[in-house]
Amino acid sequence: MALIAAIICSTMLVSINAHITQSTHHKQPLPPFSCDSTNPSTKSYPFCNVDLPIEKRAHDLVSRLTLDEKISQLVNKASAIPRLGIPYYQWWSEALHGVAMATGVENGFAFNGTIRAATSFPQVILTAATFDENLWYQIGKVIGAEARAIYNEGEAIGMTLWSPNINIFRDPRWGRGQETPGEDPFMTSKYAVSFVRGIQGDSFEGGQLKDGRLQASACCKHFTAYDLESWNGNNRFTFNAHVTKQDMADTYQPPFKSCVEQGRASGVMCAYNLVNGVPNCADYDLLTKTARSEWGFQGYIVSDCDAVSLIYEKQNYSKSHEDAVADVLKAGMDVNCGSYLVEHTKSAVEKGKVLESDIDRALYNLFTVRMRLGLFNGNPSKLPYGNLSRKDVCSHKHQNLALEVARDGIVLLKNSANLLPLSKSETKSLAVIGPNANDSRTLVGNYAGPPCKTITPLQGLMKYIKKTKFHPGCNSVNCTSIASREVIKLSKSADYVVLVMGINQDHEREELDREDLVLPGQQQDLVMRVAKAAKNPIILVLLCGGPVDISFAKDNSKIGSILWAGYPGQAGGKAIAEIVFGDHNPGGRLPVTWYPKDFIKIPMTDMRMRPDPSSGYPGRTYRFYQGEKVFEFGYGLSYSNYSYKFISSSQIKLDFKKSSIGSRVGNLGDVSVSNIGLELCEKAKFSVIVSVENEGNMAGKHPVLLFLRHDQGKQLVGFQTVKLGAMEKANVEFRVNPCEQFSRAIEDGTMVIGSGLQHLVVGDQEFPISTNV
Repeated sequence: MALIAAIICSTMLVSINAHITQSTHHKQPLPPFSCDSTNPSTKSYPFCNVDLPIEKRAHDLVSRLTLDEKISQLVNKASAIPRLGIPYYQWWSEALHGVAMATGVENGFAFNGTIRAATSFPQVILTAATFDENLWYQIGKVIGAEARAIYNEGEAIGMTLWSPNINIFRDPRWGRGQETPGEDPFMTSKYAVSFVRGIQGDSFEGGQLKDGRLQASACCKHFTAYDLESWNGNNRFTFNAHVTKQDMADTYQPPFKSCVEQGRASGVMCAYNLVNGVPNCADYDLLTKTARSEWGFQGYIVSDCDAVSLIYEKQNYSKSHEDAVADVLKAGMDVNCGSYLVEHTKSAVEKGKVLESDIDRALYNLFTVRMRLGLFNGNPSKLPYGNLSRKDVCSHKHQNLALEVARDGIVLLKNSANLLPLSKSETKSLAVIGPNANDSRTLVGNYAGPPCKTITPLQGLMKYIKKTKFHPGCNSVNCTSIASREVIKLSKSADYVVLVMGINQDHEREELDREDLVLPGQQQDLVMRVAKAAKNPIILVLLCGGPVDISFAKDNSKIGSILWAGYPGQAGGKAIAEIVFGDHNPGGRLPVTWYPKDFIKIPMTDMRMRPDPSSGYPGRTYRFYQGEKVFEFGYGLSYSNYSYKFISSSQIKLDFKKSSIGSRVGNLGDVSVSNIGLELCEKAKFSVIVSVENEGNMAGKHPVLLFLRHDQGKQLVGFQTVKLGAMEKANVEFRVNPCEQFSRAIEDGTMVIGSGLQHLVVGDQEFPISTNV
């Protein structure tokens, strides 16, 4: 959506600094807020009394509104209420990997004032490849701080950020998979918690939000089982996802559960699609029973944009406009992105389908969040976070973090004969070829705001080698024609060739799923011709969100090295160049399985995770998929070799036998986690220490992934990053919670632990764990 807004030239930073310099001499407009202490008419309102609990203040405010005023607050464009000193509020703001905006519609941030850009981090799928929770937290913290700074400068009309996207990247064709942390529920849960805590101003460990005060509000989306845009006549607006209780319990729901319970997100967005015949935004069991009652969610629930109108008009679930309003409000939704509730709620009340108390419930949640943001506490400059200003947007510290994330996320997929890193002194000439080599738009992916500045791969590489020549090779990323003669001549003339290929938002994005898993048009032909002509094996750099079947390059000796760089953000070109020339040791690891091109024979609408051998269905993601892989989840090379050794464990035998008497479920060897009880689950926790050694002569940052291997396959149960100098060794401690990390869902959705021998696995090392139930 925000791609057009991201077309910012690399001189933007100069422009921003100029704006900052000029504007320091001018008084900035105040941001919109309520309860101005200089306004005597608002002093008497209890909702303006900061000494009262927010709950009482919100109830007081709601009680003062007329029915029409109440209805005006049920949409993302919440009307001003001048008689109470309440300004207009825009609920819709974007911040997927930097403060952003959706193109063509009003958002909380417009970048049309004196602040014209914000730090643009790598697209989430590449950020996930760092496997670094602390980095994820820092990114969230920067985004929340920049959002608050722009608001403080009077250039924002909303502070509710509709991010992160924590749906599971279930199918490699999904156009929005790039927005997610990948295919693993455990990892996605960790991302959700870290990112949300960062945005909202909590500590990394959580639990430090003073009086519930928010730096900015995070919103976990899209709830739930949403991972299809448009495939074979099915679209996201009407798709009815058939999901088993088993898959719901151990794949689709865990990230949202963690986002609410541990991240304490103040927002949740319900998705367009239906699940098992019920629209997500009209599902009482999902929104109220599960999110609010079971998980303890305290915040607002927003519909995806225009989702409420679909319930009657497209999905034929509700019988009338008024019934659709009643269905969503009674289900627990609070605010409609769109205008539907403004248009039809009063009629629903008049017809007795909606009670005013249903509206009051929603408004209480909405005003509570706005109060937690400090928007009803008077002038924000005198409040917590009031010191954040334009100096905190696109700061050197924030931009350096964007570079660090890109460096740490890029994955080295192949490095035959240690072709990389190239020698800075011995490489005299370089050819850079490819349609993605010098396009700053491709770097930022989708849902991007205007970046502070951009460095393309070509610009990054030119900093190292003065004699660098460039040709796009193709007429576009679609590559319907190639400049064969020019490219072959260029390839023959250079010491080394770097090809920057892949896809872009014309091939994968919101409302556009991919039709295949191969390079577009004649890109493969171009790569093969260049590889054949070049003096030395070539370097292939791929920019893409979802996986591409590059088996042809994997097995070709003339293609020496392959780097996957996702959509690496504003500093992506510099990060790529630093890796190519050895100023950074790559350590990223794939957060998704790279499937062969024939995987597209599997219907995208089949939501089953587990394989079905009887029908030939191979299953999905590394946890269940039983087919061939191009690259597996967690794969990634380095310029160093790392070795592992389990050196200690405080416990190797888990005994849940006492809890299993009369409580066995499913197989005879299974016991329900809920029957084990909190006390026994707490006692079962144990530590595993892994020695990690960098056997190379370059320092590096390395993600250590801990898996549990069992009869059905393996699953990720822990990950940590470790920085090691050349030939350095360090110990990494994993704290393991068997009740959470060793459990699996059975057919009815119950989480169970089974008896028998399982193994903890790091690299080629295994550690046996015996479980007795």
